[in-house]
Amino acid sequence: MTAQSLSTQADIGNQSIKSQSAAAITLAALGVVYGDIGTSPLYTFQEIFRPVTGVTLDAANITGAVSAIFWALMLVVTFKYVLLILRADNRGEGGVLALSALAAQSTEKFPRLRPWLLLLGLFGATLFYGDSVITPAISVLGAMEGLSVVTPTLTPFVVPITLGVLVGLFLVQRKGTGTVGKIFGPLMILWFSILAISGAVHVVREPQILAALNPLCAIRFLIDRGWLVFAVFGAVVLALTGVEALYADMGHFGRKPIQWAWVGMVMPALALNYLGQGALLLRDSSAVSNPFYNLFSTEFLWPAVIIATVAAIIASQAVISGAYSMTRQAIQLGFLPRMSVQHTSANEAGQIYLPAVNWVLLIGVVAAVLIFKTSAGLAGAYGIAVTLTMMITTMLTFFVMIFRWKLPKAIATMLIGFLLLVDLAFVGGCMIKFFDGGWFPLVLGGLLFLVMATWRRGRDIVLASIRKEGVDLQAFIATLNPAEIQQSTRVAVYPVADPSTVPQALLHNLKHNQVLHERNVILTVRFSDVPWVDESERVELENLHKNFWQVTLHFGFMEVPDVPKALKLCEAFGLNIPLFQTSYFLSRETIVATPGSGMGKWRENLFATMSRNAGGVVEFFRLPDNAVVELGTRVQI
Repeated sequence: MTAQSLSTQADIGNQSIKSQSAAAITLAALGVVYGDIGTSPLYTFQEIFRPVTGVTLDAANITGAVSAIFWALMLVVTFKYVLLILRADNRGEGGVLALSALAAQSTEKFPRLRPWLLLLGLFGATLFYGDSVITPAISVLGAMEGLSVVTPTLTPFVVPITLGVLVGLFLVQRKGTGTVGKIFGPLMILWFSILAISGAVHVVREPQILAALNPLCAIRFLIDRGWLVFAVFGAVVLALTGVEALYADMGHFGRKPIQWAWVGMVMPALALNYLGQGALLLRDSSAVSNPFYNLFSTEFLWPAVIIATVAAIIASQAVISGAYSMTRQAIQLGFLPRMSVQHTSANEAGQIYLPAVNWVLLIGVVAAVLIFKTSAGLAGAYGIAVTLTMMITTMLTFFVMIFRWKLPKAIATMLIGFLLLVDLAFVGGCMIKFFDGGWFPLVLGGLLFLVMATWRRGRDIVLASIRKEGVDLQAFIATLNPAEIQQSTRVAVYPVADPSTVPQALLHNLKHNQVLHERNVILTVRFSDVPWVDESERVELENLHKNFWQVTLHFGFMEVPDVPKALKLCEAFGLNIPLFQTSYFLSRETIVATPGSGMGKWRENLFATMSRNAGGVVEFFRLPDNAVVELGTRVQI
């Protein structure tokens, strides 16, 4: 065998491995990314024909409604997200917080824009939590309503069974999604296959529904609605549930697998199912009570309910996991206090569990089910949060297009202007549902935004107070005479937020223990507005004095801040920090709310409460338990 043939076989083998890897990632993306949008056929189509929309059930309106859904998927999902937004990655990461950070980086020549762009991204992030509450509720409830189609006698059990499924889902979160995640992809292939086949059967029976593929059909349908067109937009938007997940999960799977999964399976399956529901109504208008489950004959109803429930659980899992990731990003960007973060996989850093977030979401989801009781009721609550997030994403993308991609302003303005018009139509359609439940996610998002803004403002005030009352570090070091102070041979690390002042723990150590360590490290941890920081950029080190070093560690907002591991990199700069000869001295701040110009009294009390209940520094920065000394200090705000 020649060397050339061996090389050819090796190339073929490598290509095979790469293709298998790509296929596996695409399969995983199919299971996680598209669970939410994949369950939207359960409840979307029937909402268009609710009395509030004024849409009569005739052939023209049925075809027009299908056309409106199809072209909404094409414009918003395919064009805006799959082809455009997915290209706006922040070092491979997506999501509204990552996009706002990218937009802020892109406008570095306009520093006044930066805080506003970050604030806009923060508002979009808080709205995501409203989606994280409503999606599990509407998905599982919509699936369980199939029991009423099987037999009306099961109707009273729909809500109790829904609550049981949801409680069970949240209870197993602590075990992680690694094992369950392996079967998500195959199950979603089964689900999308069922969507496609069940729809195609009815399309074959009523092929005239294919007229819905003509965009003019959707345009005529919307024009004929008059002012009630906004009510129709409010129903059509349900077909876009989970669209933000395409972008938010890009860091887990990459752009290509998400695009392949959408074009290769998800979009065709959704299109066929909506066409099939329309074809069914053309033949039997009474099926409008539940067009999805009426696609199936009696013998297939139970299997359909079971697989729909599984798909709804997968859809719920996607947004729950997304809420964990979003919370960790918010913590590391300084918008939330530290929380307990449990890693549920030794191999996948992205698989995390936050107990506090889990239980708050569970309470919200249970409340949503008990308040609204049906998927139709929840449909009124759904939409405002999602459409506002979509609009924020569009606005932030404009700054990336202009300042990062360097597109001509005229082209960027025309493109973003068109997309904003589409977004505004959906926002307007959802706003008319405000009193029908739309207030629910807005209240949740507003409360969370207030909490985040209070925490960020409170931390700024605390840092200002420390700087004002603190002792200048350089001046302090200049006055020290190490020969007159008892010295310890261990290394002392003092984590601080402001490296320009003397750590309170160091002052306490000198005052009460009358000891100075041979090596004192003033440590500051910075979280960048990029998801990952290269190892070569991890450490900044400055030797202030024979006994003092100032070390700054840089982490991305998606990274685990393992401080002891990062400090090992200091050895390359001539500073050795042995793991078993190092003590960490922490200043635990007790916040005291006082009258003044900082914040309102109630906000100061809220901040003080959050500060008292914040997660421990030890766990958050992975410090060794047996090498930590905590010293308290009171800070007035």
